[in-house]
Amino acid sequence: MQASVEISMYPLGRDYIPEIQDFIDRIKMRPGIEAEVNGMSTQLFGDYRTIMQALTDEMAVSFEKEGKSVFVMKVINSHLKQ
Repeated sequence: MQASVEISMYPLGRDYIPEIQDFIDRIKMRPGIEAEVNGMSTQLFGDYRTIMQALTDEMAVSFEKEGKSVFVMKVINSHLKQ
């Protein structure tokens, strides 16, 4: 099943831009996921399970590495870029 996800990260620390960029860079390196970034969020396109596993893994890395963060997501079961 194809999916599209819009995700925003809100680190609760002072130096938030490097934390957000690190998360985006890690997600972009994941095979099978197409990522588009704008000033407000990141859109991910691809297989639902691939995207959700990548998000599970990379959000955990951010929580362990950076501390407290809030992630806000919208998920649809369709590849909206096609």
